[in-house]
Amino acid sequence: MATLNIRRDVADPFYRYKMERLQSKIEGKGNGIKTVIVNLSSVAQSLARPPSYVIKYFGFELGAQTNTNPADDRWIINGAHEASKLQDYLDGFINKFVLCKMCKNPETEVKIKDGHITLDCKACGRRSDVDLRLKLSSFILKTQPRKGKKDKAEKKARRAMAKENGDADQNGNGHASPDGSNSDNADAEDGDLALEAGSDDELTRRINAEAKDLNGSDTKDDQWTVDVSEAAVKARAQELPDDFKQTLTLDGDDEEGDGEGGGNSAYDQLGSWVISTAQSKTGGVKDVEDVDIYIKAKELGIETKHKTLTVLAQTIFDDSIVEQIPTRASMLKKMITSERHEKAFLGGTERFVGNEHPKLVPQVPKILLAFYQQDLISEGVLKNWGSKASKKYVDLATSKKVRKSAEPFLEWLNTAESDEEESEEE
Repeated sequence: MATLNIRRDVADPFYRYKMERLQSKIEGKGNGIKTVIVNLSSVAQSLARPPSYVIKYFGFELGAQTNTNPADDRWIINGAHEASKLQDYLDGFINKFVLCKMCKNPETEVKIKDGHITLDCKACGRRSDVDLRLKLSSFILKTQPRKGKKDKAEKKARRAMAKENGDADQNGNGHASPDGSNSDNADAEDGDLALEAGSDDELTRRINAEAKDLNGSDTKDDQWTVDVSEAAVKARAQELPDDFKQTLTLDGDDEEGDGEGGGNSAYDQLGSWVISTAQSKTGGVKDVEDVDIYIKAKELGIETKHKTLTVLAQTIFDDSIVEQIPTRASMLKKMITSERHEKAFLGGTERFVGNEHPKLVPQVPKILLAFYQQDLISEGVLKNWGSKASKKYVDLATSKKVRKSAEPFLEWLNTAESDEEESEEE
């Protein structure tokens, strides 16, 4: 199923937060005509919101009746409504109930207390009140769980969002509802999400554990505040691993420009340059010269950075990746200088295959074999990568699917090593 950025105003192809495009089906005729949103549950999971919030929002915006608790997962809006129109209204929902008011990141969590809806952003620490004049705000307050109980649907949605989207991201402005909407037009705050990055390093596990402690505290959590002064934000950014550093536009001096915000980082510029150059070539990406790619990375000052390999893995290949790897090997060897670079290159490949070119998943063994034969990825890194799925680069389900496909290669790798050991003993 086609995916798109949760924030459709962000054209960045490396924007981590994705969702399925809404799919609708019109049924019936006359007064009984209705629209079934086929994949609403999946889309709502990507947004970390209960499907009932989304369907009810559509109902308010369209002035139509909806079902907010279907037993068969058939989410229905009375009347005939095209998927493209619903997608536009979904942008309004995302802007008002999903994105952080300050950093426009979907890493927010809904807190309800004393008749107020508060959005707690796990990315920047901002807490803000949702405008209670919004019709959906009234619905959220009316359907909140009884005191002392967790909203299971909301918790499930947050876990699914964390699995799908990995580490945090800060970006620019949101996307409002389409013109002509006749309800909920007052300024709104935003959404709900938990930070669960999925990185394998120790610092990230500590971050996850601390975030989990915060999420699990009902009584103390309402008293918790975060210092969001410039000095405090900078200090927290310095403590994060490189892959989690956000683009902080305080003094313009973030260490590596490692953020993913709206196409402004050096990595975004490199990826966009490769894509646009490929589009201008008759033969597509295969006609983009290695030397030009390297010079562009050098101009941007990121030719030695590990994250550059993640970007290149997603942009310098097409469906013929197996045949293209040997031709790119010389440049890649020059840029892959450590295990960290190797892991980043594997992570980018995982995104390229799992998210952008899923039809290539069956070719993962051939791709890994080519990496191995060209000495791009070492045996130890490949074995470690294949030993467990990770949410760092793709959602957990996709990571498992890619590794499942890789099993023949990993088995061959283990068998080849055993044969070599036996030969040495003889």
